[in-house]
Amino acid sequence: MKYNYYPGCSLERNASAYHDSTMAVAKPLGIEFQEVNDCNCCGAVEFMAIDKMQAYALIARNLSLAEQQMSNGENLVAPCSACFLNLSKCDAYLSASPALADKVNKALAAGGMHYTPGQVHTRHLLDVAVNDVGYDAIAKKVSKPLYGLRVAPYYGCLIVRPGFLDKFDDPEYPTSLDKLMRTLGATVVDFPMKAHCCGGHMTQISEPVALYMIHQLLKNAADYEADVITTICPMCQLNLDAYQHNVNKAYGTHYNIPILYFTQLMGLAFGLSAKKLGFGKEFISAAPALIKIGVKPPKKPKKKRPSKQELPMPVMPEEE
Repeated sequence: MKYNYYPGCSLERNASAYHDSTMAVAKPLGIEFQEVNDCNCCGAVEFMAIDKMQAYALIARNLSLAEQQMSNGENLVAPCSACFLNLSKCDAYLSASPALADKVNKALAAGGMHYTPGQVHTRHLLDVAVNDVGYDAIAKKVSKPLYGLRVAPYYGCLIVRPGFLDKFDDPEYPTSLDKLMRTLGATVVDFPMKAHCCGGHMTQISEPVALYMIHQLLKNAADYEADVITTICPMCQLNLDAYQHNVNKAYGTHYNIPILYFTQLMGLAFGLSAKKLGFGKEFISAAPALIKIGVKPPKKPKKKRPSKQELPMPVMPEEE
């Protein structure tokens, strides 16, 4: 199975554990990813509110690049939920509006590029895992089941709700990630807030509002005695992980719940090393959860907490 792969900005930097674990589990599942050459940021959620035309052109540039790599098929896999939303939304809007498509292609022409609406099929990584690979094939790769690990599956608010292309799960109460975790041997706890918003970049706009939203999610998982929360989005992982300390300070709580990518848990169940899967990069240590399932945790490197004055953006090599 060959797919074009769009890592976005996060997987190149603060969500590198997501990228590492995705590549690690792809091999035993027979998946081959080809990263889109020279891809750029999708604009996240803010740019669309500032200048729609420029935002569509920015997103369409990635679709144009993916169209040029059609030898790997029409599917473009985006592990990040925000990237998945932007790419699929842009394609749907360009397909529905020839006038918009014409304007965007005039902008792309300045760089010698063009995109034909509908040529690229953007899909989320979870969709590919559960529908193309399938639960049965995944189960056959499980050598170290996650028995005894209580997992709260967190989808966030973007992946199942855009409605622009595929609808691979229920938009209000999705279950595909739940079923995947059970396939890995984990105990899936009830998590009613599984599709609620984590606040996105609200941490930079109104921290009290953001901390309230994050607190609600952490409380829900803690109420059901989850050992970990597993997520499918870098923004969700960052908020629940990096701001857990702030929530505890604001609410007088003592949450200490590791926030892990679903691909990391897949890798553990496949018998891959925790280090290879990017463990140790999280703020809230996953060591207790790893020990519970008999995995030796890697040494945890020191990690600087994000500044309140800046968005969690990647740092260019010359800035390091």
